[in-house]
Amino acid sequence: MTDTTLVNIRMDSSLKKDMEDTCRELGLNMTTAFTVFARKMTRERRIPFDVSVDPFYSQTNLDHLRRVRADADAHINMADHDLIQA
Repeated sequence: MTDTTLVNIRMDSSLKKDMEDTCRELGLNMTTAFTVFARKMTRERRIPFDVSVDPFYSQTNLDHLRRVRADADAHINMADHDLIQA
């Protein structure tokens, strides 16, 4: 038997429930899932999946949205738009 230690983490309760459900569907528990993640991360020396920021929140896009909002507030650079009525 290997030496084990207790690791505590905090997460949103609904995320925890969703993860428990997913683990159960895969025939795992959360401890096994986190252990798999830790082993893979340690072996590969990287986070074993892509981590990226949604480009919507890039500084360039946020600056553009601020300019468009300022133009709209000032009623300049406005294009005509035909609304589609449901």
